[in-house]
Amino acid sequence: MTVLVRDLRSDDPADVTAFARVRHRALPFILWTPEAVVHRLVHTHPDARSRSLVAEEDGEVIGTAQIGLVHDSPEPGQAFLNVYVDPERVRRGAGGLLVRTAEEHLTGEGATKLYSWVLDAPAHLAFAERHGYARRRAAHFLRLDLANAALPPLGSPPPGVELRTAADFAADPRPLFELDAETVADEPGDVDVEFTDYEAWLAETWRHPLLDRGLTTVVVVDGRPAAFSVAYTDGTRYSTAMTGTVRARRGRGLAKLAKTASLHRARAAGYTEALTGNDTDNGPMLAINRWLGYEICATEVRHVRELG
Repeated sequence: MTVLVRDLRSDDPADVTAFARVRHRALPFILWTPEAVVHRLVHTHPDARSRSLVAEEDGEVIGTAQIGLVHDSPEPGQAFLNVYVDPERVRRGAGGLLVRTAEEHLTGEGATKLYSWVLDAPAHLAFAERHGYARRRAAHFLRLDLANAALPPLGSPPPGVELRTAADFAADPRPLFELDAETVADEPGDVDVEFTDYEAWLAETWRHPLLDRGLTTVVVVDGRPAAFSVAYTDGTRYSTAMTGTVRARRGRGLAKLAKTASLHRARAAGYTEALTGNDTDNGPMLAINRWLGYEICATEVRHVRELG
């Protein structure tokens, strides 16, 4: 059996479908469709020098990697590589070959610090350690049985507060860009990120094929967006991609209001499973998700390798 690594053929529907299938098998807690795979590959900012790789064994895709520079960070030289192998095709050399190919590309592009998410399981953690990666923080995947959960009731918003959807901003989404930029800047993480390119945000985020504008809920206070809960859907499952509040309005329950309203809308639309993820240090959001009935279903550990 021969394993080789190559670039994903984005113009080959079968190749893209195989990529999405492996990602789903390895990490079923994140929504991935062929359309989303192509969108990320095509619309990621060119400064990211990103690539999507596949490991192929005798013509069958058994592993994937998404790699690139963190182009929107003020600190240069930071990069990411996330490698996932079909659980039924492990120990065939695919993971190691993907890592080596990714590292060669990223170091050639000037990367000095490599970040990777690794599932919190002995075999995965040992694999990362063997390749020189050190543990950092962790993040949980959470699941809610939306069909049977007793969602908290959605009360009337207080005076001056209005619940809207992202679809209401279709003519001018810039206020949501500004909201997203401020909340992402304060999200727990290893790498500081700055959203400054509105056109790139439109291409990568606003036009993302999984973004459900009708279920993405926006809390508007005194006429301005103050909090939101971003919803992704793939036709059968619902996932929260981001929930946040502007700094000046935090501590008033607006994020909880946004997410609760979005979940009620998702249930009414027929979705029966809700997924989300939280950094283990993000106490406020973890508390909201526990209140809503989410349960932890898996954990990933952030790893880093410093070069030079």
